[in-house]
Amino acid sequence: MQATARKATVVVKVGGSVMSQLPSSFIDSIASMTEDYHVVIVHGGGPEINGMLDRLGIRSTFINGQRKTTDEVFEVAEQMLKGKVNGDLTHRFNHAGVKAVGVCGYDNSTLLAEFLDEGVLGRVGKVVKVNTDLLEDLLSSGYVPVVTPLAVTSGGVKVNVNADLGASAIAAGLGAERLLLVTDVPGILKDGDLIQETSVEGIRSLVEEGTIYGGMIPKVEAAVSTLGSGMKEVMIVGGKGNLYEEGNIVGTKIIQAEGVNRL
Repeated sequence: MQATARKATVVVKVGGSVMSQLPSSFIDSIASMTEDYHVVIVHGGGPEINGMLDRLGIRSTFINGQRKTTDEVFEVAEQMLKGKVNGDLTHRFNHAGVKAVGVCGYDNSTLLAEFLDEGVLGRVGKVVKVNTDLLEDLLSSGYVPVVTPLAVTSGGVKVNVNADLGASAIAAGLGAERLLLVTDVPGILKDGDLIQETSVEGIRSLVEEGTIYGGMIPKVEAAVSTLGSGMKEVMIVGGKGNLYEEGNIVGTKIIQAEGVNRL
């Protein structure tokens, strides 16, 4: 495979809750983004996992936001994430002309994890190392890796990992320029207007005043955590339309430094 010129890297995390609603314009905007950036996609798949567990009559519970993952639950998660969700999403990108390739996090031990709390959560891991060789080889050859957030422990046990945290670890490991967290709104809104840029301190204020609430809170928490690990900026972007216009990523930029919210 012939290597392409070095570009900055962007990691895009697409949650399962928005994936089924992604319009063609979103897929096309990612295609446009690949002309200027190396792009890595990390996806979730909670709704698909829940649906299959329900059909099979397998009970699944959450503890502190993490799915308790027995061997039985893991088999279903692996089947849905790697077998269906990843394949469907990769196909959509391929159909739009994107050279996307499905990658599972445990392929080539790309995501190395340790158990988060095996006695309580079962096969749930925390990423402790990202082996970037496979991803970098694909990126340098012009491919877009579409990553399933499953990892492997040093003992060879495959585990489930939180997709937001997995994406954050991949972004840090690759030295990505930014991490994009895709939601069902175009960014953080205040009185209906998009906040173009804010800081960690600004995020805390927006949560306290109630501008940020509900499902947006975990997203901004992941953003703040990522910034704390050394990432320069994280963006909250929308999954219902074009997120890349005239060379600019549309959404709310969150930075570490203190600053005034810009509408």
